[in-house]
Amino acid sequence: MISDDDLKQFFTFLNFPSVSSEPDHKQDVENCFNWLNQEIQKIGFKTERWETEGHPVLFAESKKIPNKPTLLIYNHYDVQPVDPLELWESPPFQATLKDGVVYARGAQDNKGQLFYTFLALKELKEFPINIKWIIEGEEEMGSEGLETLLPKYKEKLKSDYTAIVDCGIPDADTPAVSLGMRGIMTMELELTGTDVDLHSGTHGGIAYNPLRALTEILGNVRDKNGKITIPGFYDSIIPLTDEEKKDISFEFDEKKYEKDFGVKATGGEKDLKPLERNWLRPTFEINGLWGGYQGEGFKTVIPSKAHAKISCRLVKGQDPAKMSALLKDYFEKVVPPGISIKIKTPHGGGPAILSSPHSKIVQAFAKSFSTVFNKPCRYILEGASIPIVSALGKASDSEAVLVGVGLITDKIHAPNEHFSVDRLYKGKEVIKQAIKNLV
Repeated sequence: MISDDDLKQFFTFLNFPSVSSEPDHKQDVENCFNWLNQEIQKIGFKTERWETEGHPVLFAESKKIPNKPTLLIYNHYDVQPVDPLELWESPPFQATLKDGVVYARGAQDNKGQLFYTFLALKELKEFPINIKWIIEGEEEMGSEGLETLLPKYKEKLKSDYTAIVDCGIPDADTPAVSLGMRGIMTMELELTGTDVDLHSGTHGGIAYNPLRALTEILGNVRDKNGKITIPGFYDSIIPLTDEEKKDISFEFDEKKYEKDFGVKATGGEKDLKPLERNWLRPTFEINGLWGGYQGEGFKTVIPSKAHAKISCRLVKGQDPAKMSALLKDYFEKVVPPGISIKIKTPHGGGPAILSSPHSKIVQAFAKSFSTVFNKPCRYILEGASIPIVSALGKASDSEAVLVGVGLITDKIHAPNEHFSVDRLYKGKEVIKQAIKNLV
């Protein structure tokens, strides 16, 4: 199982506040990298530090075995911010064990999944294949640093297979391998009416309110059936074939989902089933919306500016850059007279990916999951996105698989993130068995 010493080491790892997006934590991220680098060297890997303009990338490599395949493993050591802090039941960077569950920021995403990978490699000691391991420190802010390094280190990364250990399973007792995930693009909108806020009595009915303009624009993006109305939004989609769909499990318990998250599964296009909407269709989500007076009481103004942050999950065939240009053109056309618009497209987008269930790497992990869980392994997809995956696959020239033992109930990116000790053990065993299956 997982020893007390292993847990102590895991807690040390979790207690580094390696929040990549917050400048105040730059030294904490550096300290986390240094600790991880030392621990990986101790289990026999040769390591390298790859510098970026932000946080460093850790590259590790086992002793070369001629005429054996090479597996590249991907993880990240950075974590999300902890806000709102007041909703945490224990300090986010003071790992707490309760009833076999570890609570801390990063407990699952991705320090928990990285740590059981570490344990698997430590226990194997003598590897039957070549292992390369890349661990970045900027996944939670779009992987820009790693992406810029990929052309430079293409030869170092060259592998036969890549395992992205940053995914999950349907529930704690159901093994599954992810065949693919959606891509993503993000955008920030700023609508401006005037240089300063205006008195809503003096100017109401004359000046166009930027908040009104913004809510009208965003309110028209979907129709009553949940379909996105932006012209051309769906045009480039390459649908999965019936042959591709037949290997994928679309089982979904709507009642359990409502119980777990307190929300009904009513988002997206109403004529499709929940996991079809989540895995096979793109989205348009408003992630933030603000403008005007936010304090107590009232300040009756027409605000000078209105803001929104949006993201689109993308599916096969939708190129992030082309979709970004499509949306930018649309918003500039529909903004009403008297209102100006600025659009920012932050770095960090990436296309959707899809693997064959018949590839050797997928089969190796499917067999491993079945062995560890003692039941048949399902094939699923992911509605989430890891933007670097596609670029990493191209740089390494390898077949990829998305694996992990995370659950959607682990509260990643939210207060009280957690990961169970029994899944640390199962994840470790899955990695060990899969490596043996690749010989």
